[in-house]
Amino acid sequence: MTGAVVVGAGLAGSLASVYLARRGFTVRVLERREDPRTPGVRESGRSFNLGMSQRAVVALREIGLFEALAPATVPMRGRVVHLADGSQRFQAYGTEEDQVLHSVLRHDLNVALVDEAEKHGVEFSWGHKVTAVDRDVPSVTTVGPQGVVEHAADLVVGADGAFSAVRAQLARGARTTLHQEFLEWGYKELLIPVGEDGQPRTELRALHVWPGDDGLIVAHPNVDGSLTATVFLPFEGPGGFAGLTTPSRVRDFFARAFPDTLTLVPDLVEQFLARDVASLVTIRTEPWHVPAGEGRGTVLLGDASHAVYPFFGQGMNAAFEDCSVLDRCLAAHPHDLRGALAEFERARRPHTDVLAELSKRNFVELREKVRSPLFLARRKADLVLHRAFPRSWVPLYTLITHTTVPYGEALARARRQDRLLGGATAALVGAALAGLARRSRRRGTRQVK
Repeated sequence: MTGAVVVGAGLAGSLASVYLARRGFTVRVLERREDPRTPGVRESGRSFNLGMSQRAVVALREIGLFEALAPATVPMRGRVVHLADGSQRFQAYGTEEDQVLHSVLRHDLNVALVDEAEKHGVEFSWGHKVTAVDRDVPSVTTVGPQGVVEHAADLVVGADGAFSAVRAQLARGARTTLHQEFLEWGYKELLIPVGEDGQPRTELRALHVWPGDDGLIVAHPNVDGSLTATVFLPFEGPGGFAGLTTPSRVRDFFARAFPDTLTLVPDLVEQFLARDVASLVTIRTEPWHVPAGEGRGTVLLGDASHAVYPFFGQGMNAAFEDCSVLDRCLAAHPHDLRGALAEFERARRPHTDVLAELSKRNFVELREKVRSPLFLARRKADLVLHRAFPRSWVPLYTLITHTTVPYGEALARARRQDRLLGGATAALVGAALAGLARRSRRRGTRQVK
């Protein structure tokens, strides 16, 4: 039986282990952290709530887990935009009932995946830190409860996040390319608790967005009626994390930039000052896979190969799609592991490069464009055309979020639609200006008479 070692028991690694076990591999997962099911672990880390879109839903359905997980999620049918004057606007995600996102706590999803993997015979080794990777065997050496251990396998999967130890070890003495870009903004998380009556303080079945020139807040709903809000701010400056260090400064800033948050989060100041600041990074690397002798190899997936900023909400969704695509490549090359890994990288890397650019671009959209009348008009036009021509006209957001069309193909299609809509808009504006000119000439003629 073919053996696989997966490094990383987070979302991507746990899901990959399920796919591999279902494919007939004997699987061991190595993780430097402790078991997330250990009491108290849930509160120890920092992470985003997650919005599962169609790509993640498809992957979870492929392993038979989505329906069982659904009760732990909250459907989000659109975004509620909170404006500085206290008003709110609802922007639907799509035109169909199933065009929703599913908000879920990262911890809950991770635990569900680990439990599912164990049902398939996957063995988890907690507290194992990677110290070396041998590309030729391949094998992974760790230091853990049993001391130094070398784990050899036919397939090594590096799913250990944006700062992957597997990726770093593979790069030693090899011709690899790594592009690492940090955003000049960081983030903190705040909890919007339920009200004193036990009810949600705001609309629950939506993503909440507070756009602003000085900052951005995004909040996901939780099944208990609370929301987890992520506050994005520059690292530097008086309105950045470096300047917001006293209760009065924090209170004054939020009162000016996001006034309704002080009502929604009664202890906002205390929470803000108690939280650490986390950073945001984009990772691109090449190659993703390294073949070894006798049909063996090592491959990276998820954030280890393509971490992206969170502003399109596709990081986890793309990682889950990696697992699904890798499984299909293994199925297409049942006796050629090297060929399967090469096909996987060819199929995925160009599209995740596109996703990285889209995620950076959506940062500007969330901060600025969601408030723009022109952006809203364009979005309405997109939805009207999609409703009228559901197959031939699909907005970019819908293609990315509610379909499994590869990211590069989605962007190319959206650009073609942009050109068509731009031409139609220009024609309409031209017709309107011509009409105004005709009316003006008629008025002038009447005045001469």
